[in-house]
Amino acid sequence: MSAKLLKTIQSPADLKELNLDELHTICDELRQHIIETITQTGGHLAPTLGVIELTVALHYIFEAPKDKIVWDVGHQAYAHKLLTGRLEQFPTIRQFKGLSGFLKRNESEYDVFGAGHASTSISAGLGIAVARDHNGDNFRVASIIGDGSMSGGLAFEGINNAGHLRKQLLVILNDNEMSISPNVGAMHHYLTRIVTNPVYNRIRDEIWNITGKLPYGKKISRSVIRKIEESIKSLLVPGILFDELGFRYMGPIDGHNLDEVVHTLNNIKDIKTPILLHVLTKKGKGLSKAENDPVNFHGVKPSEKNEPVKEEKPVSAPSFQSVFGYLACEVARNQNETVCITAAMREGTGLVPYAKEFPDRYYDVGIAEGHAVTFAGGLLTEKVRPILAIYSSFLKRAFDHMVHDIATQHLPAIFCLDRSGLVGEDGPTHHGTLDIAYMRCIQDMVVSAPKNGNEFRHLLYTALNQSKKPFSIRYPKNSSVEFDENGQAELLPIGSWEVMSRGSDIALLAVGPLVYTALEIGKTLAKEGIQCEIVNCRFIKPMDTQYLASIVSKFSKVITIEEGSITGGFGDGVASWLLENNYQGSLKRIGLPDEFIEHGSRDELLDLVGLTATKMMETIRMQLSDSK
Repeated sequence: MSAKLLKTIQSPADLKELNLDELHTICDELRQHIIETITQTGGHLAPTLGVIELTVALHYIFEAPKDKIVWDVGHQAYAHKLLTGRLEQFPTIRQFKGLSGFLKRNESEYDVFGAGHASTSISAGLGIAVARDHNGDNFRVASIIGDGSMSGGLAFEGINNAGHLRKQLLVILNDNEMSISPNVGAMHHYLTRIVTNPVYNRIRDEIWNITGKLPYGKKISRSVIRKIEESIKSLLVPGILFDELGFRYMGPIDGHNLDEVVHTLNNIKDIKTPILLHVLTKKGKGLSKAENDPVNFHGVKPSEKNEPVKEEKPVSAPSFQSVFGYLACEVARNQNETVCITAAMREGTGLVPYAKEFPDRYYDVGIAEGHAVTFAGGLLTEKVRPILAIYSSFLKRAFDHMVHDIATQHLPAIFCLDRSGLVGEDGPTHHGTLDIAYMRCIQDMVVSAPKNGNEFRHLLYTALNQSKKPFSIRYPKNSSVEFDENGQAELLPIGSWEVMSRGSDIALLAVGPLVYTALEIGKTLAKEGIQCEIVNCRFIKPMDTQYLASIVSKFSKVITIEEGSITGGFGDGVASWLLENNYQGSLKRIGLPDEFIEHGSRDELLDLVGLTATKMMETIRMQLSDSK
């Protein structure tokens, strides 16, 4: 398909020149163009295919950018990008210095609110609506939220407040699970057209006003009308909850019936009170493989062309995610008191095998990280040992829960922080740059990082072997370097470090798999006559103060290496300890800068921030040179 009509769309204004037949063509061309591009470049595929018709209808009916269209998560918004002037740039999506895979305010005026995480669109949309009224402006606000995002507490906090404030706000629930499919039928379509008809709404409001003017029985009359309306709705539609929260519920409608979506949006766009429109969509719509397997086609790798990638050679070591899945099962077979918890990330965290083998001990709480942590706290009070597998970036949402519900109560929750460090193409919303900093400041929290898969096993069993402190284990989205499935666990003294290579000129204190990069650097510098002592700082907190004490008299130069934010990170901890213990030498911290790092491949980003062996050697040589 040539996307001939799509190429004429430079902005949503161009859509308004088209008739409905041409809008159908635009939908077909969008779907095909996204499939062809994303299967070549990689990216989120199934989510955006499910909202093609909804996206076209929104931009056809609303007046963006004056009207504010607020997307949730952002990986639903590829079609939105294509309709808002980014067609030519689209092949660069998720590539270094190319388009973001999510929404970014500095990328386009149509990206009203940045979105990489879930459940934010309702709260953000309400804020925009309140600011509109405060400033005396006149525009509409529409917030689109995926059904998975409705499992996040923030979504209901936003709904609760919006229902109270009664501002014009349209919330569109994009439901791609088809959980209420029996309600999609002729009677349902008829009821939806009635309740969205402007005449119906005007008559309803007039009757309401008339009953308010009756000399007697005003409260009784209105009470009867409300009860009748609520009884009918509770019988025929599933939206009574939203009605009770102050929203007028409408739907569900077929989100792939473009004519119906356009008709409905046109009829409700100017209603001045909060509206929730329930739209049923099919994740992966238009690509049969994605429709049948939306989980695996949620995101695809470059050049897959919807076919499984065939490995040309065996992988030397499994990913940390695979290692975690293996260890979770291993632990469960040996320790009946353990369970695993994740927040809508079973596949991403490697828990698919665990969920299959131990379905009664596996808990996916949805996109609700705060609940996951407090839920774990409740389990711990009854001697059940939860292991929480949550992305580093997502766990930020649960900071207060970790402090108030876990640490202050001395509950030994185990946090496995997946995707710590740079995650690549998903960019700044998903990079796990802050976990060392935000975990270090929590009293009693043990913070650790394995250098490889075997050490991951040691740390996990060490965490389970103690019952007084919460324990975190961070690891990147990368190879585990080494892992022996038949290996034996070794209980590590908490706070102990491991000297990997002895030296006399400079100490390199490395965290996680960067230990191997440090070893590579040590070998290269040894050829130049520079002897590096390489230390595996597997415990970030508490630190090995006995070893640090030896540094004071042995080394005049120290380098710390971490794949986390320098500000508040491991290096800061080392620097503080050395300063307080009268260290007279020099210290250089190598890590992630105090800025948001954009998207790109992991290798490109590591080079950008100076965490490759070559870049770090330059820094170390400069440190050695400056101290002479």
